[in-house]
Amino acid sequence: MNEVKQVVIVSGMTCMHCQKRVNDALIGLKGVEEVNIDLSSGAVEITSKKGLKDKAIKKAVEDAGYKVVE
Repeated sequence: MNEVKQVVIVSGMTCMHCQKRVNDALIGLKGVEEVNIDLSSGAVEITSKKGLKDKAIKKAVEDAGYKVVE
């Protein structure tokens, strides 16, 4: 099965605790298989089975207390 990789930039993450909160929020979305976060740049790579809607990613990140950079 093909995997889809999506990258978003998240602002507001300053430490490993922040990184874990965003990771946990995204890994909980249906179909997400892996989340890789580069804390220094704010880049978040999400690997999923079919791809996620931007709206779902944004909501999960915002619910965790952070913001997706548009």
